[in-house]
Amino acid sequence: MNFLKSIYVMAYITAALGISFYAGAQLAQGGDLLAWSGVLFTTAPFMLRLSWIMMMKDTPRTSARFPVFILLGVLGLILTNWAWRNGADIYALDLAVAGLAGFMLYSFWYSSFSGRGSNKLKAGETLASFSLRSASGEKINSDDMRGRPYILMFFRGNWCPLCMAQIKELAKSYQQITACGARVALIAPQPHGNTEALAKKFDVDFDFYTDEGNKAARALGIANKWGIPFGMQVLGYSSETVLPTVIITDPDGKILWADETDNYRVRPEPETFLTVLRDHGFAPA
Repeated sequence: MNFLKSIYVMAYITAALGISFYAGAQLAQGGDLLAWSGVLFTTAPFMLRLSWIMMMKDTPRTSARFPVFILLGVLGLILTNWAWRNGADIYALDLAVAGLAGFMLYSFWYSSFSGRGSNKLKAGETLASFSLRSASGEKINSDDMRGRPYILMFFRGNWCPLCMAQIKELAKSYQQITACGARVALIAPQPHGNTEALAKKFDVDFDFYTDEGNKAARALGIANKWGIPFGMQVLGYSSETVLPTVIITDPDGKILWADETDNYRVRPEPETFLTVLRDHGFAPA
């Protein structure tokens, strides 16, 4: 199933961009206004939003299903159907159906992680043992993450704009997190050079780690086979990645809380982490 998702997302984005440009060209050439505007409604709004997210990397989360885009898509399909019934080319209707169907698959199927719930992340249990590579190249063990609370954020890699935005957001809460005595570890199964580059980019005292071979993710039951869009392998990424996960542990390495989102676009806010720390007695000094 993940392999199909991996291929689907690249195919959908390519097709939706193509449909948007084609519909725009038809309008520019004097094509039926209702028909081709309707086609645009089914693809262009989300493509514009997605392009912004990918370029700016300033959106750490979105709504779960994009209801506004769904409504626009349905409206677009109604307009195109109306135009077809009044003599417009059926090709526009075909593209509108394809555009809306593609987006619905993206929103309800591709974006969701079904069946999540690792038995390795139960509150009160000691964090499983695993090894990581620090940004400086040092090998460290999860057992070294003791003596203070830890926020471990497993993210998919530098290629993921939502992950990068989430890290930016977390960096802004750095002082509040530190005041609670906690430390942040950012962990991704990506080429080590990417981890080094990320560590240099953020001027905060976080720990940046590479999960080589995705071994830590597997040890915790959060590995995601074929979890990256097909084609990203040419950039050095493995086909297997990690499901976005945040784990908070106490000074003894016991799990206080874990977030296993069932939608890669819906992620917890830093305030949630601070609330967990405070609720367990790690209040600012």
